Amino acid sequence: MTPEEQAHAAAIGEFGESAPPRRRLSWVRIAGALIVVAALAGATVGFRNGTRSVAAAPVRSSFAPYVDVTATPTFGFEDPTVTTATSLILGFIVSAPKTACQPSWGGYYSLPSAASGMDLDRRIARVRQRGGQVSVSFGGAANSELSIGCADPTALAAAYRSVITRYAINTIDLDIEGEPASTPAVDARRAEAIASVQAAQSAAGHPLSVWLTLPVAPTGLTSTGQAVLESMLAAHVTLAGVNAMTMDYGNALTPGQSMISATESALVGLQQQLIAAYAKSGVKLSDDAAWQLVGATPMIGQNDTANERFELSDASALVAFAQSHHLRQLSMWSANRDQACGPNYANVEVVSDSCSGVNETANAYTAIFTTFLSQSGSKSSSTGASASPSASGPRGSAGPGPDAADATAPDNPATSPYPIWNPAASYPENTKIVWHHNVYEAKWWTSGDTPDAPVATASDTPWTLLGPVLPGEHPAATPTVQAGTFPAWSAAKIYVAGDRVLYQGGGYQAKWWTQGDVPGVDVLNPSDTPWERITSPN
Repeated sequence: MTPEEQAHAAAIGEFGESAPPRRRLSWVRIAGALIVVAALAGATVGFRNGTRSVAAAPVRSSFAPYVDVTATPTFGFEDPTVTTATSLILGFIVSAPKTACQPSWGGYYSLPSAASGMDLDRRIARVRQRGGQVSVSFGGAANSELSIGCADPTALAAAYRSVITRYAINTIDLDIEGEPASTPAVDARRAEAIASVQAAQSAAGHPLSVWLTLPVAPTGLTSTGQAVLESMLAAHVTLAGVNAMTMDYGNALTPGQSMISATESALVGLQQQLIAAYAKSGVKLSDDAAWQLVGATPMIGQNDTANERFELSDASALVAFAQSHHLRQLSMWSANRDQACGPNYANVEVVSDSCSGVNETANAYTAIFTTFLSQSGSKSSSTGASASPSASGPRGSAGPGPDAADATAPDNPATSPYPIWNPAASYPENTKIVWHHNVYEAKWWTSGDTPDAPVATASDTPWTLLGPVLPGEHPAATPTVQAGTFPAWSAAKIYVAGDRVLYQGGGYQAKWWTQGDVPGVDVLNPSDTPWERITSPN
């Protein structure tokens, strides 16, 4: 629910409490209560005819940093030893290079290939498994936001919904940057599609929160950003808020103006622009209600503009500002960068995707921004309501793992994507196994080390927990080679390194001299067999 809807619900709850037994009813009290309820009901942002006043709801705040999902090296956002943030915004979904209406991660991965190539679905499930939440961001500075090339609003809505459904999310972020993403025609069809998606999700019992993330100058939203906002309100999209990209001000900074001064000025300007934009749509926001529609995302450390650096002290100042003005959300670009660059990084004024350029301990910015929650009286640190624990997605989706009732059941080889862990087996580095309905990956050669054995630190175990076994998973099909591709294996023949044979539909290549060793036989250590499986005659 939006803050305004929460205020309305809270008011209904208050007046809906049972009266003490045998207490006389006062018609004056009843009349007063009905007037208050009616006034609050009118406060909900519903885009009916006429002007309505909206007071502030109880203050809610969240901190959710962005994660660059496709950055190299891969960032382990699902690992609590890598980032301490529990709510995350994953970016970016854009159009596939050759199919505008097909969502992709950064133009590199389709949704299915992200599951197989990055194990993304499982990693999202791991975040939820440890009590965290994720939302997904569409757009960003690079590539093509879906609404640019996908000109059919119906197909565009279907593209948005395919992402929402696959990852079982209830909050999305629209990061609208650059002229192609903010022309009037693009704004209009994006707004139409999002309004359609939001209505469909609500009708299905899965309300969708929508954030706009827009560039700002020290005076507030740019003219294109204002146009994006107004197009959404005109299409009757209920917004969770507008997130200001408080970064890369460039020539808009006045001489001597600090980053925090420009950021605070931009947020004040945005709050006033929200009041004006909602008034244009027939909704009168109070100052407090408008602040609860404001979010801020600085670029931590070195910005793209060489003379702009958002220091740790700026982060502390922003938290103080956000608390005093009751902002709805703080974020940052990005969790990937929340660490020092190290002594081998030659010039920290050159922006890195994986470090901040500031002398800091790992997750220092995250630690500062997390205090926004602990000191603000917030009741929620999430970016939206969590997905239903009992929900199940399609095969390979980022839905939850086995139900709690099944957690103690033995691992089932028929529904496990990798072999069940065997204490007598040996596992080389990068081997994946299943244990207690979770997938683990070996960090180095190991044998006999229980994957979920309690340890003091992550370095004490050879296993990395990747996430739960997902609903609908099953073992990968055993690759086969067409008959006649290689000579059939013979127990009597001597084979030397490089010889290839066919045995029971599988292709094998000899690693060394061998005779009589059956290809494909299970062994405790892969180095004990002279045969390795091959899947291609090339």
